[in-house]
Amino acid sequence: MSQENLLSSIKNLVATGASIAQTRLELLSIDVQIARSKFISLLVMIVCALFFLFIGLVMLALLIVIYSWEADRMMALGLLTGAFLTIGLILALLIVQSLRTMPQLFEASITELAKDHEALSK
Repeated sequence: MSQENLLSSIKNLVATGASIAQTRLELLSIDVQIARSKFISLLVMIVCALFFLFIGLVMLALLIVIYSWEADRMMALGLLTGAFLTIGLILALLIVQSLRTMPQLFEASITELAKDHEALSK
């Protein structure tokens, strides 16, 4: 009878351990998905910022070249140059801010594993 209780306890312990491991792996998987989506959005913002900064520099060069031509063209090029440069700078600032506030990778998993370690060490 006591062997049956012992085997039952071991089975319950193994089942609990497997359940804990599964939960931690699911949490780790979610952390990877979140990190991947943040990386992709950050990459898209970087590409957009570089595009608009490049277009702004091209427009600035055109503004300088056409400086002595009609006043309407200069006004249009000046506004376009300002718009492209402003958009590029705003995106660049958003990228820098996003990089500074990015959480540690697998932060939730590390916290849960630390709690598990603390609970098991008692």
